[in-house]
Order: sequence, then C-alpha cells, then structure tokens
Amino acid sequence: MSNSPFPSKRAPAYQHIPDEKWNDWRWQLTHRLNTIEDFEALFPLTPSEKEALSSSGLFRVEVTPYFASLIDPNNPFDPIRRQVVPTAREMQSFTGMMEDSLAEDMHSPVPGLVHRYPDRVLMLITNQCATYCRYCTRGRLVGDPRQGFMRDFEAQIVYIRRTPQIRDVLISGGDPLTLSPDHLERVLSSLREIPHVEIIRIGSRVPVFLPQRVTTQLTELLEKYHPLWLNIHVNHPNEITAELAEACDRLSRAGIPLGNQSVLLAGVNDDPYLMRRLVQDLARIRVRPYYIYQCDLVEGAGHFRTPVSKGLEIIEALRGHTSGFTVPTYVVDAPGGGGKIPVMPNYVLSSSPDKVVLRNFEGYISAYSEPQDYQPPDKSLTDPYKPKETDLQEGVLGLLKGDYMNIKPEGFDALHMRGGEPHRLRMDAQKWKALGIGSEETEAKSPDA
Repeated sequence: MSNSPFPSKRAPAYQHIPDEKWNDWRWQLTHRLNTIEDFEALFPLTPSEKEALSSSGLFRVEVTPYFASLIDPNNPFDPIRRQVVPTAREMQSFTGMMEDSLAEDMHSPVPGLVHRYPDRVLMLITNQCATYCRYCTRGRLVGDPRQGFMRDFEAQIVYIRRTPQIRDVLISGGDPLTLSPDHLERVLSSLREIPHVEIIRIGSRVPVFLPQRVTTQLTELLEKYHPLWLNIHVNHPNEITAELAEACDRLSRAGIPLGNQSVLLAGVNDDPYLMRRLVQDLARIRVRPYYIYQCDLVEGAGHFRTPVSKGLEIIEALRGHTSGFTVPTYVVDAPGGGGKIPVMPNYVLSSSPDKVVLRNFEGYISAYSEPQDYQPPDKSLTDPYKPKETDLQEGVLGLLKGDYMNIKPEGFDALHMRGGEPHRLRMDAQKWKALGIGSEETEAKSPDA
C-alpha cells in the first residue's frame, strides 16, 4: 500500500487497534458505528444528526470503522459523512416520494426476484450491508432482520430455470459479498448449473465499505464461476483509497471485470469537475465508470435530489474532456417501474435525408453527409440472429423495423371511442343533446357549428 497514489487513513480513535484486527473484515463488522456515542468518539455531531440518531423507526445505521475513518472530522459537510450519517432531513417528506419508487415488487414473479427486462433478472439474496447508504433505494427491505431473502432462494432458482430467455442474472440485495462463503457459493453454483444463464453479475459496495473482505479466499471462490462481472459503488474521489485499490487489484487479477455505479447526490458529488476527477481515479484502479444514477424518489432521500439538468451538465463536462471509456451513462430509473432511461445532452442539432448536423463538446458544428445508396443487409445475414419467439417488450425497435405502426398506452382505444364511434367524428345536435349538452352549448361546442 505504501506505493499507492491513494491515501490510507485510520481515525485517531483507532490508532491503538493492532493491524491484524483492523485488517480483519469480521472485526470491522463487529465494531460498526451506530450510536451517538460511537460517532462522537470520532467527531462532534450536529444537532440534526443527533436528532436523527435518537429517533425511532429510522432506516438502519451501521458504518464500518474503516469507512468512518475517511470522514474529515472538522468538516460537517464532508461528502462521506453525508452518505452514511443520518440527519433529521431524512424524516421530511417531499413531492413524488414513494416507498418502492422503482416498482420492483410489481415486477417480482417470486419473492426476491425482479424480472423487469426481457433477458435478465435481479436476484435479491440478502438484506444485509456492510454499511447502509442514507439514500438506499430498497430501504423498505434492506437492513430489516425480519427479511430473509435466502429463504426464497429455491423459488428464485426454479423460476430462472423455467424461463429460458433469462441469460443474465444480477445478484444484489443488500450486499451479496456480506454472505458467508458457503451461502455465496451455493448461489453461484446453482446459477452456473442452468445452461441458459450466460452471465452472472454482482452488485456490491463491500470493496468500498469493507475492502478487507476481498480476500484471496473470496477471489478464488468468485473466479470459479466465470464469466462473472462485478459493479462497485463509489460516489466521491475521497472513497478511493489504497485499500480499495488493493481490493480492486485482487479482483482484476482474478479475471473479474469491474464497473462503477454512482448516484448523483446533492452536497456529495453534484459538481462537474469533481465527477471528472472521480471517473479518472476509477480508471487508475482499473474500474470502468458504468452508470450515474439520478437519485430515486425514495423515502428519506429528498435532500439528496438534484435537478436532472445537473446530471446533463456533468456529462457535458465529461464527454470530450476525458477519455471516452471513462464517460458513464447518465440514467433516470423511471418511477413506477419504467426502467433505466438514458439522458444525455443533444449532440444532433438537425437532420435531413441528405445530412445530419452535429455539434461536439466545444460547440463546433459540422454536417455529416448521409449515404445516398444505402441498402439494408440481406436477410440471410440477419435472420439467424432474430429471436425465435415474439419479443413482447420490443418497444420502439418494433416501430423502426416496421413490425408495428404504433405503440398505444393501455386504454387508448377506449379513451378515444364514444358510444362505439371515434369521438372526433362529427355529431349532430341530437347526439349532443343525448349527451346532456343544452342547445345553446351545442351550437358553441358541436363540430358542425
């Protein structure tokens, strides 16, 4: 770690802890901070933080000593502190607030399994985390000791086995890497026994909150189940330490591709230059920026929300200003279960059959000439790749391919019919009267008038 370009920190309150304990992930979990007294051993709390920590019914609070050591004790606005130490603002409601903002429960064919997209599922296998983020999307489930997703594990596996279109399984929770090795291996081996599951992905913040957990034993377990991908969750450059760099190095050497998912959070990372530094530092530890999420409309997270325009500003500061592979996709996970919708600045200014007018990150505008003799590929080249069954979620692609003329919202036809006739057809005075509209109104409202 001494040669790492990133810092290694330990709060003064932990300086007396022997290295063998400090670097033991079990010790870190056992000594997590969750009370006023715990936190004030490291830094003075604000009245708002004390009020939150004294309240009942608050989303679970647990912070590893390692991650708490990254907090600047002299800065009440510290971005790491803001992510893990609750404030009274969590108890305030806001417009659009929802318990299950992504409607995951609605897309759950069996408990703990979310099947929102055609070829992949989200598998929730634990409700435990090493540390609990204050903006957690699954706060309704995560951290509750009464919730036990592993009890639904067999039903999840049966559903995946019986659904051959599923080729990609994302394991999440909670945090899968908090599971015991035996439980984690049970999950991975069960998925690998299903022939149509091509890819296994894990979403985890353990390397960030608890890098000591990324042991040789863990990486040897994971590499047995390739192809396996891992996305971590870093929101601020201060979270990138020598310990995280070492954990990511172990994972990379085990052949595991690493990506990062950030959440755009007010007062944490809502600055274009800060985010540029974040994605560049991630690249230095061989982690590719994958997503920037707009903060969900989840209870307790209202004070973390930013305008969508802030996310667009950040993408403007990344595209062209840093390496292309370090520019993540900015997405809004649509409320009500619409899924991830990419949002980006508009680089296409105009188009015609002959040319497309484009702008670059500097504002340079140019015209790209379209080909005049383009022919689609022969069907012999494309037919082998078409799905054998109708894709009920084809969406806009079906319009582009010419398979459909339109996409109608549910109830559209009924809404636009009146008594079996389209309501835009002309009505005579008698029909208007039959609808209860008087003669004076009829002359004003009737399309014949």
